[in-house]
Amino acid sequence: MTRVAAIDCGTNSIRLLVADADPATGELTDLDRRMTIVRLGQGVDRTGRLAPEALERTFAACREYAEAVKAHGAERLRFVATSASRDAENRDEFVRGVLDILGVEPEVISGDQEAEFSFTGATKELTGRVDLEGTYLVVDIGGGSTEFVVGDDRVRAARSVDVGCVRMTERHLVRDGAVTDPPSEEQIAAVRADVEAALDLAEQSVPLREARTLVGLAGSVTTVSAIAQELPEYDSAAIHHSRVSRDRVREITDWLLRSTHAERAAVPAMHPGRVDVIAAGSLVLLAIMERTGAEEVVVSEHDILDGIAWSIA
Repeated sequence: MTRVAAIDCGTNSIRLLVADADPATGELTDLDRRMTIVRLGQGVDRTGRLAPEALERTFAACREYAEAVKAHGAERLRFVATSASRDAENRDEFVRGVLDILGVEPEVISGDQEAEFSFTGATKELTGRVDLEGTYLVVDIGGGSTEFVVGDDRVRAARSVDVGCVRMTERHLVRDGAVTDPPSEEQIAAVRADVEAALDLAEQSVPLREARTLVGLAGSVTTVSAIAQELPEYDSAAIHHSRVSRDRVREITDWLLRSTHAERAAVPAMHPGRVDVIAAGSLVLLAIMERTGAEEVVVSEHDILDGIAWSIA
């Protein structure tokens, strides 16, 4: 057993996993798994820079995580940063802040590396499942980017494209500094056009339609599953490895795009930080299912964070 700590800092959220890893059995035993919405990517698509208030929110979460890592006595820590910090002109400021707080330098990884970690984290438990057909298409819908990975026991092809729930919301669903409630048909069409263009790009290097099982990761997908199950609160155990049909995803997406902020906020399993970006995230998922012909998505709570943990185990 090796006690490891993994931190994944994305465009919308930062997450921590402290776990005991057993390479012999392929099992991770969670000791601490948490998520904080920090919206690090606030305005990056427009300004090219990380906003001071976004950096401070992220550093505040890092201070909490540093205490947890120390309390659990993790032997190794790896901090991976993804889309927003790849894009930012002032990412050196971000790197210095994390190093000061946690004692490790954040690795601003490529989209391809991000995809490999996501695939490992999502599929390690699924290997050998008789009720699921390989090959897998793992789709990680983040805040600023979406990763596509096709593989079976190993990654065959991967691609990261710049569509995510935060980026699409800020680019198309905001008017006069506020999210439109609900968005116009023109705004929805603009999101759709960007997503379809990104899918065209992904298909140049990843055979999206060859996979037999679609596995969906990250907050947009898990929240759609929670809504589909009408959960009274967010329940990771109920969400992990749940299945949501394409028709149900379409129903939920249509409702989210018609809903107001108050209606979305009233969903019991909805994290407050996702209220304004979940409609765009759901639309990305629906477009992927329609493009690939997937009848359902297998939802995984295990993702890039678990892949990072395995990389240091």
